Amino acid sequence: MIVTKDTLIGDVLDADRETAKYLFAIGLHCLGCPSARSESIAQACAVHGADVDALVKTLNEHFAAKA
Repeated sequence: MIVTKDTLIGDVLDADRETAKYLFAIGLHCLGCPSARSESIAQACAVHGADVDALVKTLNEHFAAKA
C-alpha cells in the first residue's frame, strides 16, 4: 500500500491493523469511530496538530518493510 495525505484512516487500518500504533502516537485514539475511519491522513493530522508529511513517511516505511 502507498499512503498519501488523501488516504483514508480506515483504508490504512484495513490494510494493516498494526498501523494503529502510529495513529495513537499522534493522538488519534478514537479509531473505532466511523467518522475517524473516514478522515484522510491530512484531516487527522490537522485536527491533532501532527506533521502530515512525517506520518505519511512513517506509514509508507511500515508498509515497505512488510512487502
